[in-house]
Amino acid sequence: MELQQEEILWKDRKHWMWFPFSFTRYSVTREHLNLDVGFFKTTYDETLLYRIVDVRLIRSFGQKIFGTGTVQVFSRVDTQKMIELKNIKHPKLVKQLISQLVEEVRNEKKVVGKEFYGIMGGGMPMADMDGDGIPDLPDFDGDGPDMDGGPMHG
Repeated sequence: MELQQEEILWKDRKHWMWFPFSFTRYSVTREHLNLDVGFFKTTYDETLLYRIVDVRLIRSFGQKIFGTGTVQVFSRVDTQKMIELKNIKHPKLVKQLISQLVEEVRNEKKVVGKEFYGIMGGGMPMADMDGDGIPDLPDFDGDGPDMDGGPMHG
């Protein structure tokens, strides 16, 4: 069995000031965000790009001086809901690259938002049981769709 290596589109290390003296390495491919952390014991984390729901850029005053920043990536995975790419060079470009790749991968895989979010953010997936293309409201108490949100309200 031969594994195919994905092309790395971006890679960097966590920086201290402007020096990349760190055992934390980041990389992005067409479909994955990868983190390798550690020297004696290394942890390898991989997140599928289509599972990313939001990307944020944070730059402290010190990071602005040294030309770095922190990109926070929020995903719908159980292991790590927020991933930080700390003190990386060209953080604005990295944020834009990740956002663009997330959209491209979602379009290729035909992934839409309803696969990530439940009814009003509650985590319960909405289903289209009657096939009209509109997600149906859940029936918590067995008497038909609950317009008030469930048995707790009435």
